[in-house]
Amino acid sequence: MGLLTERGELEAERLTPAGERILRAASTLFYERGIRTVGVDAIADAAEVTKKTLYDRFGSKDRLIAAYLEQRNRVWHAFLDDQLAALAPQTPADVILALFAALTDWMAESRRGCGFINASVELAAPDHPAMPVIVAQKQWMRSEFMAQAALGGFADVQELADRLLLLHEGALVCFRVAAMEYAPEVAHRAAADLLAGWPRD
Repeated sequence: MGLLTERGELEAERLTPAGERILRAASTLFYERGIRTVGVDAIADAAEVTKKTLYDRFGSKDRLIAAYLEQRNRVWHAFLDDQLAALAPQTPADVILALFAALTDWMAESRRGCGFINASVELAAPDHPAMPVIVAQKQWMRSEFMAQAALGGFADVQELADRLLLLHEGALVCFRVAAMEYAPEVAHRAAADLLAGWPRD
């Protein structure tokens, strides 16, 4: 993955054309309207398939929700790859700040905020099939901050990674809940200040 560490994401399942249509339709509807408000009838109609086909491909709505988030995670990582290739950061600290810069561009196209945070609010049950996907996505961000901090020679990398993750995720929440459209930019500046003053080993 270039400048970033390996990620333990789930492999994309091979889908039939009908399965791909179902996943595309579900992804759009879940993100734009909310997971709980969208039923399998609406997804089947949008994908131009029967409900039987939907259940044959995914087994349940809950498993389709998990597949939607797995796909969104793959899209997010591909986006980060492209952003880092364009920004070409030279140091680990530059990589960290590039991740914050990428957030600004990502949110410009994601007006309803973070799909993972939105899903975690709607899916309160800890044993929901999608919860491991949500947790893994956030844990990966923290591990990436920690890995880059270690490469950059920063001290107390766990504490630094925790603070960076709070800035990153806080920006996502403020963007969505507080209608703070400039939240990613504020988080980027705060991350730059944090790194500038953080001790090194």
